[in-house]
Parts: sequence; C-alpha cells; structure tokens
Amino acid sequence: MTLIAQILNFLILAVILKAVAYKPIVKMLKAREDKIAESIQKADDDEAKAALKEYQDQLAGARIKAQEIVDKAMKRAQEERDAHVLETKKEIEQMKTAAQSEIQRDRERAVDQLRGEVVALSMAAAGKIIRVKMDETESEKLVSEFIEKLNKEQIGDLPC
Repeated sequence: MTLIAQILNFLILAVILKAVAYKPIVKMLKAREDKIAESIQKADDDEAKAALKEYQDQLAGARIKAQEIVDKAMKRAQEERDAHVLETKKEIEQMKTAAQSEIQRDRERAVDQLRGEVVALSMAAAGKIIRVKMDETESEKLVSEFIEKLNKEQIGDLPC
C-alpha cells in the first residue's frame, strides 16, 4: 500500500508541479524565445535598413560622380570646340590676309602694266600729234609729267 500511496503522491505532486511550476516555466521560456526571435528579427531589419541606407548613399555618391564626369566631359568638349572655332577663325583671317596681299600685289602689277601701256600709248599719241621730232630730254620731261599726273589721279577705279 505504501507503493500505491507513493505513486498517488507522485501523481499529485506531478499535477501540482505541472500547474504551478511547469506551465509558468514553459510560458516564461516561450516569452523568452519570442523576445529573442523578435530581437533577431529587429536586428536583421536594422541591419537591412543600415545596408539599404549605405547602398543608397553609395548610389547617390555614384550619381554625383557620374554627373561630375559628364560635366567635365561637356566642359572639355566645349573647350575643344572653342579651340577649333578659334583656330578656324585664325585660319580664315590668315587666308583673308593672304588674299588681300595677293589682291594688292595683283593691283600693283596691273597698275604698273597699265602705266607702261598708258605711257606707250601716250607717247605714240603725242608723237602723232606733235609730228615734231623731240630730243630725248623733252621726251623724258613729257613722260614724267604724264606719270605725275597719273599718280595724282586714278586710272579707272584703281588708285595709283
């Protein structure tokens, strides 16, 4: 009978322990497990947020750098374009100066040639008109007067 009493006492003690100690301990362990799981989830979320923030910061930095690179490239392209424009303007100015020089040389050659032709024609005309034989000094005097007159006036639209 003692054995039955001991078994009965053990069962009663087990039921009392289950009600008083086991359920609160299991409840406390479950609460602790939930709290640890929540802490882990929160840590993961915080870590993910931190990583996301870091990636966003890096992306913003990369965008700024990309914009700086684009700005530098555009500035360099503008400088090169300006340099090419300036170089082209210089070449045009040189060509213009060379053309003006050549025009001036051609004009001077034309004036010299025209003077020679005018002198020859005037001498021929003067010889026919005067029909008098002049000596060489009078001929040179007549030519020099005519040339001086040409220098003072224009031949056509060309200045002498």
